[in-house]
Amino acid sequence: MAHPVVATRMLTNRWALPALDDLADLAHFLALTPPELEWFADPRHLARQASDVRLQHYRVSHRVAPSGAIRVLEAPKLELKRMQRRLLDDIVSLVPPHSAARGFRPGGSVRSYAAPHAGRPVVIRLDLEAFFSSVTVARVYGIWRAAGYPEPVAHCLAGLMTSVLPRSQWRTVPRPANSALLDAHWRLGRRLAAPHLPQGAPTSPALANLAAFRLDIRLTALASSWGGRYTRYADDLALSGGRGWATGTSRLLDAVDEIVRDEGFRLNPRKTGVMPRAGRQTLGGLVVNQSPRVARTEVDKLRAILHNCRQHGPSTQNRDDHPAFAEHLRGRIAWVAQHDSTRGARLLADHDAIDWSR
Repeated sequence: MAHPVVATRMLTNRWALPALDDLADLAHFLALTPPELEWFADPRHLARQASDVRLQHYRVSHRVAPSGAIRVLEAPKLELKRMQRRLLDDIVSLVPPHSAARGFRPGGSVRSYAAPHAGRPVVIRLDLEAFFSSVTVARVYGIWRAAGYPEPVAHCLAGLMTSVLPRSQWRTVPRPANSALLDAHWRLGRRLAAPHLPQGAPTSPALANLAAFRLDIRLTALASSWGGRYTRYADDLALSGGRGWATGTSRLLDAVDEIVRDEGFRLNPRKTGVMPRAGRQTLGGLVVNQSPRVARTEVDKLRAILHNCRQHGPSTQNRDDHPAFAEHLRGRIAWVAQHDSTRGARLLADHDAIDWSR
């Protein structure tokens, strides 16, 4: 005897998300037909296994990071990108991340990440390895189940926001030149071969924040138990505390590492820095020994470039062939002004005094 199919529906909705009781509701929400929704969510991994790039949902590229590591970028094609932007604006952004997360959220900034650690005797900087690709499809599915969506909808949402890098694409990614980075590169390949958050999708930054919610809770509690503070900007972690931290740092770092691994992430030991106040303390490109500001060396270098532009012409200073050199320098000045209005005003005056036609 056949059993009737029970309709699915949302049972909880604590964040007042759009009510999507079933896949028909989700297809209507995204202005898709049911077959189109299945194609983009790709539950059978057809697009993800296709060797023909025309059948894949992401354009894959790579670039070499300043550290020498290879970063793999997966940019969604036009129609999937449109859907992901809709999902970001109307669903993902409505779920609040932890207060310690200072990036990829309204009002967040590098300054808000660095400011709590200004003037602290000891500042610790850590980095999460392959942050986006460490977030699995199971974790994304769990986010939407916790938000109240029924299983079919949560599975479909997770499929629309995750990717698997085809083997044919991974073969085109070069290995890093530095042999010390090969182990991390191998781990990256393993992560990309499974469903993960793609670096390049508009939904990935906010989803990564939500996936790190428990990590932020536990590291906030750890820092507090040591009398310190904790913030995170994307994959950059910062903790700071009193003078006693200088003698107990190894125990604290061990505790951080244990929590990070337990939450499904991994620290990049090459980027761990323990910074006492006697030396330069930097977070997110800002010096935090006192109030957060751009390093004097960077300001002086920018001032020298502006001076030489005025004396010898901008073309003599555009060594990296920026297509809009004046705007490039204005952007760098705005970064300084955001953290030091007086220095920023002086640099802007120097910029405005340049004859950009030379």
